[in-house]
Amino acid sequence: MELSREERALYNPAFTALLCIRAVQGHAKAHETPCPLPVAVTASIMALQPAIRNALPATAGTGLMGWLEANQHVRIEMSRNATALAAVVRPGLLLALQSRAVYCTTTGLMLKPRAVTQTIGEGTQQTRAIQQAALLLGRWLPSTGSLGTVLTLLGVQP
Repeated sequence: MELSREERALYNPAFTALLCIRAVQGHAKAHETPCPLPVAVTASIMALQPAIRNALPATAGTGLMGWLEANQHVRIEMSRNATALAAVVRPGLLLALQSRAVYCTTTGLMLKPRAVTQTIGEGTQQTRAIQQAALLLGRWLPSTGSLGTVLTLLGVQP
């Protein structure tokens, strides 16, 4: 499959590593516990999809179940694209782990202090929006309760 220049930039391991890191940052900020691996991967996959990213609420205070009900296209997009995008995100997650920006514990992923800045300031408007989405999703996805239920509602296998 031939990727455009923009796709190559978005799907490179360094950027997808940053998305995983942003998801872990968001999770840590909201939950103060290690981020479950599926949250980091799912948040990154969702953030990379414009149709999902554009439908995200402004805050993590919005109920996930109600949002999914109002945005049923999210389940369709996830069932259509999750497998292919997981293959793009996986090398980024490995890079984040190998570079020790995040590390794995028995309960999930933790961010190495000061490994990446907390602010999202550089890059194009699109890359900043994708990072913001990953940060929000890292906070928001686990807020409903069972991660298995959330993944099922999103149309992906837990």
